[in-house]
Amino acid sequence: MKKVITFLFCIGVFSIANANVTGIENSNTYTIESITVNDEISSLCKAVIKGDVDKVRSLIATGAELNEKSLGLTPAMYAARYNKAEVLKVLLLNGANLNIKSDQGYTAKDYAKQSNAKDVLEVIKQDS
Repeated sequence: MKKVITFLFCIGVFSIANANVTGIENSNTYTIESITVNDEISSLCKAVIKGDVDKVRSLIATGAELNEKSLGLTPAMYAARYNKAEVLKVLLLNGANLNIKSDQGYTAKDYAKQSNAKDVLEVIKQDS
């Protein structure tokens, strides 16, 4: 009887230890994935998302490509999606193209409409 109880106890301990290791692996996987995604976004697009007008100007001055897609969207699309009107004005003054389509087939104006980005829609209207 002691052998059976000891055997069951060992199986229980092993099962709990295995479950904890699996949980750790999953949490590390999520962390690694989020870092990878962030690294794929260009510096210009990151600055646009944050609404950092000075950083956007600085990156443009050092030759950042205004119409280059990052994760399928141009900087203007990110500005539209996150309602960053002042940033969009800077992008437009430097030659950003609002007619480019994302990998999903949407323009910056489409993203502004989807996000109800009223300030950006006003900037786009004035630019037309």
